[in-house]
Order: sequence, then C-alpha cells, then structure tokens
Amino acid sequence: MWKALASTGLNLFIVILFLSAGAVTWGVNRYGAAGPLAQAICLRVESGENMRGVSEALLEEGAVESGAILQMGADWSGKAALLKQGSFLIPEQSSMAEIVDIVTRGGQSTCGTEVVYRLGIARLQADVRELDPATSRFVEIAEFDPGSPTPPPEYLAVRERSDTRYRIAVAEGMTSWQVVQGLNALDVLEGDVAEIPAEGTLAPDSYEVVPGTQVAAVLGQMASAQARILAGAWAERSDTVPVATPEEALVLASIIEKETAVPEERALVSSVLVNRIRQGMRLQFDPTIIYGITRGIGLLERPISNADIDGRTEQRMHGAIAYNTYQIDGLPAGPIANPGRDSILAALNPAATDLLFFVADGTGGHAFAATLEEHNANVARLREIEASAADGN
Repeated sequence: MWKALASTGLNLFIVILFLSAGAVTWGVNRYGAAGPLAQAICLRVESGENMRGVSEALLEEGAVESGAILQMGADWSGKAALLKQGSFLIPEQSSMAEIVDIVTRGGQSTCGTEVVYRLGIARLQADVRELDPATSRFVEIAEFDPGSPTPPPEYLAVRERSDTRYRIAVAEGMTSWQVVQGLNALDVLEGDVAEIPAEGTLAPDSYEVVPGTQVAAVLGQMASAQARILAGAWAERSDTVPVATPEEALVLASIIEKETAVPEERALVSSVLVNRIRQGMRLQFDPTIIYGITRGIGLLERPISNADIDGRTEQRMHGAIAYNTYQIDGLPAGPIANPGRDSILAALNPAATDLLFFVADGTGGHAFAATLEEHNANVARLREIEASAADGN
C-alpha cells in the first residue's frame, strides 16, 4: 500500500513539475513574442515609479497582454530595478522583452516634449513641440521669442516636466558676438558670458543641454567641435588650395558661409575665391566690408555705400580697413563669421573651375562667370529681374 502511495505521489510530482515547466516555457515565449500594440505610443515613466506601475500603464494602452508576465520577465532578467525615468517611444508590436529593454537601458528620452532654441543671425526663436508616436513627427505646441519677459504658458508647463529635452540649434554664419548674445538670453542656461570667443572658432550645430547648463560650457563644446572639424578638413585638404594655415582656411570658409546659403554653390564660391587669390586679384566680397564696420556686433542696418567700398567711412574706424577686400590684397584680417562644416570643407576642396565672378540670379542662388563680359551680362539680367519685380510684373 505504501509503495502504491509513493508511486502515485511521485507521478503527481512529475506531472506538476511537467506542468510548471510548460507554464514557464509558455511564459518565456509570451514574454518574447510580438505584442498587441497596433500603433506606437509614448510611455512616460515618472521618478520613483516601479515596474508594476509601468505594467499597469501598458495594459491600459493595450501594449501588453499580461502585466504579471512583464513583471516576472523583468525580475527574471534582472532589469526590474533598472527602470529609468523619462518618456520612451514604444514601437508597434513591441514584445514585453523589448519594452523592458527600452525603459531600462537609460540615455535620453526617445519621445515626449522638447524645446528647441533656434539662434539665427537676425532673430531668436524657441519652439515647444511634442513627438507624435504614430507618425514619428513633431507637432508644434508653441513658438515664441526666448528673450520675451512673458513666455507662453505651454512653455512654462513643459519646463516643470523633468523629462523635457532641450536643444540649442545655432545657425551657420553667426558671429561670435551674436552667438554669445543668443545663449545669454536663454533661461535654460546659467552664467552669462561677457568675453566674446575668437571669430570663427564656434561650430554652428545642434547641442543638447539640460536646465542649469553654463553658457561657458556650451561655448566650450562649440569651440572643441570647431577645432575637430577644422583639423579633420585640414588633414584632407586639396594640395592646390592657396592657404598656408588652418586659420587662413577658416577665414576663407567664413567668406563662403556669408556669400551663399545654397549647399551646391559652396564649392563654386570657393573656386572663385581661390582663383582670384592665384591670379592676384582682390577678392571684393561685400560681407568683408560689413564685418569691418560692425566687427560682428549687431547688423549693418543700411545698404553698403560707395564710401564704404572706397574705405572712406571705414578709415575712421580703427583697423576696419583690414577687412575691406576691395581695398586690400588677399584675405581679410580674420574670419568674418562662424562657418559650418560644409563651408570649411568647401574652402579646402574647391571645385576645379576657371570662374572669377558671381552675382545673385534673382532666385536665391547665383550666376557664375569666368570673364568680365559674362559677368556684366549676368548683372544686367539681375537688374532686369529687379526692375520687373519693382513694376509688379
């Protein structure tokens, strides 16, 4: 009798063990299988939240079939205690294993709200926007001048959120003074800077920041980036470029940056500069005159005059004539703006052309010419376009 009971007990234990193993296998399979989420969502994880709260939120969103399996899987994989605060993009049909990985791996939030501060030559602008998970595109919530004493309530609301991301987008062609003024105006940064970095040494780009970042730290990051870009471009420069130092290349690049905003034209403008230098011609570029007058502080709020070109107005200003490429040979005394990567690359790798002139073509680009006769014809066409526009035709 005891032998029979023992045999029955052993069989029952084996059945239970078999069923348990089957349940575990089933749970593991469900944990790694594609989930029911039909459309991507943005999952927000608050500070101090645990995996149970996350699983409940995911159940409400229809992203998982079982909160219990998700919690057990997170525990089993050792990730339950690694939950990170932030907003996370959960793609459609994500498995529970993939979701746990997304919310525990760390790094920047992958969705939610961000503020982009746009620093431009003539204006500052802040955009408050939120990622639409369904389209992976940002939807604008508010737009305003970050220097305004009364920012919109939408901005104030997102500033209260710990997972809001902040980015500063600096436009190509800004002067160092303009960059410093723009950064000092941002309430997300601290520690206004008075000293202006050397012209041309700041890389225009997009920089991630967090509230409380020092203005000096952003400027340091920009300077380091520009130094890397210039060093890399210098190492890969064309052997035919008539510049002796990286600093001269930076001057050349700054002129290219100020002369064209059309990417395809940068190498052509560079070729005009290089060809003029080789032939001993004066560069005669208007932006150099403007920089000599303003020194990059503010904007010249008037057209260039003949007196400016001749240097009569500049000569009353200390050293300004050194930037007037109508009056001096070769390059101006220094950079006239902060050029971007593409302009630096164009300066050191100009197109192989015989071009010596260019003028606006009335469409936002330029008409290039190899001879003065061709150039004069291009200028005449521009005058016709301008006259027609003035007449309303």
